[in-house]
This record gives sequence, C-alpha cells and structure tokens, in this order.
Amino acid sequence: MGEFMRKKSFLLVCGVALALLGPAGQAENLIEVYQAAIKNDPLIREAEARRMAALEAKPQARGLLLPQVSVGGQAYTSNADTEGFQRQFREVVDPVTGESSAVPVSVPFKNKTDTDMYWDYDAQLTQTLFRWDQWQQLKQADSRVALAEANYRAAQQDLMVRVSQRYFDVLAADDTLSAAQATLEAVNRQLEQAEKRFEVGLIAITDVQEARAAHDSATAGVIAAKRALASTQEYLRELTGEAYAQLVKPLEAMPLDQPQPLDEQEWVDQAVEQNLNVVAARLGVDIAKSNVKIAQAGHMPTLDLYARYGESDSDASSLTRVPSEFQDPNIPVQSYPADLNRVDDQIGVRLNIPIFSGGVTRSQVRQQTYLHRAERERLEGALRGAERETRDAYLGVLAEKARVQALKQAVQSNQTALEATEAGFEVGTRTTVDVLDARRRLFEAQRDYSRSRYDYLINLVRLKSAAGVLLPQDLGAINGFLTTPTTLPVVRPSG
Repeated sequence: MGEFMRKKSFLLVCGVALALLGPAGQAENLIEVYQAAIKNDPLIREAEARRMAALEAKPQARGLLLPQVSVGGQAYTSNADTEGFQRQFREVVDPVTGESSAVPVSVPFKNKTDTDMYWDYDAQLTQTLFRWDQWQQLKQADSRVALAEANYRAAQQDLMVRVSQRYFDVLAADDTLSAAQATLEAVNRQLEQAEKRFEVGLIAITDVQEARAAHDSATAGVIAAKRALASTQEYLRELTGEAYAQLVKPLEAMPLDQPQPLDEQEWVDQAVEQNLNVVAARLGVDIAKSNVKIAQAGHMPTLDLYARYGESDSDASSLTRVPSEFQDPNIPVQSYPADLNRVDDQIGVRLNIPIFSGGVTRSQVRQQTYLHRAERERLEGALRGAERETRDAYLGVLAEKARVQALKQAVQSNQTALEATEAGFEVGTRTTVDVLDARRRLFEAQRDYSRSRYDYLINLVRLKSAAGVLLPQDLGAINGFLTTPTTLPVVRPSG
C-alpha cells in the first residue's frame, strides 16, 4: 500500500510539472520572438515601406533623361456670327474731265458661319540634350537608394536590440517576482514564529512589530514586482502583437565570453566605418552636396531637341449677306463651304538661357549650402554618438561579466549568512531584525544577479549594433544559451 501511494504521489508531481511547463515546444525562444517581431512590429514595417519608396528615386531620375512623348487633341462644334466693315474700292467718274478713279469705301458686312465639326491633335517628342539638374539628380539617385538601404538595415538592427532588451526584461522581471514571492513566504514564516515566541514570552513585542513591518514591505514588493512584470510583457507584446505564456531562460552555467576582438579601439574604429547611423549621415552629406549643384543649375542654360506633328480638320458652311444698299438685287445670297484641313510638322532645338529670376536661384543655392553644412554637423554628431555607444557597450560587456561572477558569489554568501543568522536566532544570539535584514540582502543579491546576466547578453547585442555588424546569426548564438523553459504567471497589479 505504501509503495502504491509513493507511485501515485510521484505521478501527481510529474503531472503538475508537465501542466506548468505545458506541451513540448510551446515555450518561445529569442529567435522565435524576433521572427514574430519582424512580421508585426510597426516600425520595421514602416522602414520597409520607406525603403521601397526610396528605391523609386533611380528610375524617376533616369526617366527625366529619356525621351518625353505626349499626345493631345480636341473635338468640338461651334457657331459664329460676324459683323464688321470691309474696305472696298468703287470706281468714280469725274463729270468734268470724264476721268475715272478708285475711291476707298467701308462696306458693312455680316457673316454667319455654321461649323458642324472641328478636331485637331498633335504629338510631341522632347529629348534632353543638356540639363545640369537632371544629370545631378541621376547621380544623386544612387546615394538616395544607398541611404534607404542603410536606414532599413539600421531599423533591422534596432529591432534586434529592442527584441533582446524586452525579451530579457520580461525574464528579469519574472525572476524578481519569484524572488519577491519567496521572500514574502519566508517573512510570513518569520512572522508566525515571532508571534508564537511572543506568546510564550521568549521575545519582546518589538520583534513582532519588526516582523510585521517586514511582511508589509515584502507584500508591497510582490505587488511592485507583478506590476513590473506586467509592464515588460506589454512592451514585448507591442513589438510582436502576441502575448507569451512561456519563454526560455538561459541555463545557469551560461558561458561568459569576452568580446572579440578584445580591443576597445578596434571596436571603435569599426563603428566609425560601419555604424549604420554614421553611414546614413555620410550619405546625407553627399545628397546635400548634390542638392547644392542642382540648385546652381538655375543659372545654367538648357538645351532640348524637340519634334512636333499636328493635324487639324473642320467641316463648315458659311452664309454671307451684304447690306441692301450695296447689294445687287439680281445676285442671290450665297452660301459656300468653309472646310479646312491643316498638317503641321516641326523639328528643332530649343535653347533657354536664364537671365534674371528675381533672386530665387541665388536664394535656393544659399539654402542648400546651409543644409549641406547642417548635414556635416549631423555626421560629426553621428560619429561621436557611435564612438560613445561602442565604448559604453564594450565596457558594459566587461563590467557585466565581472558583475555576474561577483553577484553569483554574493548570492551564495548571503544565503550562507542567512542560514547562520537563522541558526543564531534559534539559539537566541540573533534578533528578528537580524534575520529580516539578512533575508533582505539575499533578495537584493538574487535580483541583481538575475538582472546582471541579462544585461551581459543585452550589452553583447548593443556592442555589435554600435559597430554596425549585428546580424540575426548573433541572436542565434545567444539563443543557444537559452535552454530552460519557464511559465510566466498571469499577473495583475493588485496582487
């Protein structure tokens, strides 16, 4: 019967453990979270859209140098009534000499024209022979495309940093909550012991009050830890659009490697050349410089080859009436057609030389010159920022490596000190305050040790990002250290 109960208890424990861990493969690791962020993070999708838009700069600039062909036309009907005076010459005979002469007179007339249909069309071709601004825009398009690629790669690296930061923030918050809950349970036991000892007169009421105060502080610590965990989970969900019930933690014996190369200046030199913010700033300087040349094109002549073909046709009839005082009654009113067909061919070279534009061109050149100066200052800021970030991350890796080792030893030392203090409390050489203080130091050491391990990994990612060499494979290497699935509790700030 005893053997049966032991087997039953073992199966029950296994069932609870499996329920906590969940089905195999459900715990998400760093790479899986990163892949979800690639699909769902709004910032990386925005960067992708901007990259695709910027890639259109090259075909647009090239298209300006290719032949431009346009076709247009119109068709309409119209009616027109025309009144006026027409200059004519009438022959007049001098009654004295009998000589005749032509005398000019103004004869009024009135025409009515009915146009049944009119249409025309033309086709025009223009080919640039010399336009300085268009050639500069074509050269600039390569820099714009390169800038779009650099910005997109920078967004990818930024996403890897953000995913790593928020992933390990969740794990650190979970570890802090676990330590806070363990501390609260231990303080509860301490409070119960203090109350029992007080009842039998072994300790003073002040010890009970100290234990109760420590219990209240530990309760508040658990509430704060739950709040912090909930916040970090929301930050991670913001990136991926998903809520995670399980994540994978690094193994306890996680290797703490030195950054390679183990030379701070080499990392800085690499960042100066390859940091993507620096690369983008350099391209920005090139683009601003070409913008100055484009603005200067306002002072230069343009030369275009053009060809035009046009055709028009009208079908119309015209009715002409001459006033009665000049009209021969024997001649009837005439109606005759007024059709028109026309073909127009042109080919030539068009030269345009700007003389004066009201100072607009000079102003535009000055404007682009100032913007070029601003881009150079931006490049200098990017260089300094890259150096600062690289040095900080490099020192962060070294410092966190040493800190992990020190805090690991601190946890062991504080655990030993707590056990010794509890033993002294049992024999009456230590007080409740001593025990609570030792437990507080152990909690702080556990919290700091957990945080330092994750900060070490985050600094590795930040260092490669600052140097401009961070790749998904680097996250894969870190992911190899993650072997321990853990179930995240469903927490609420109210505790």
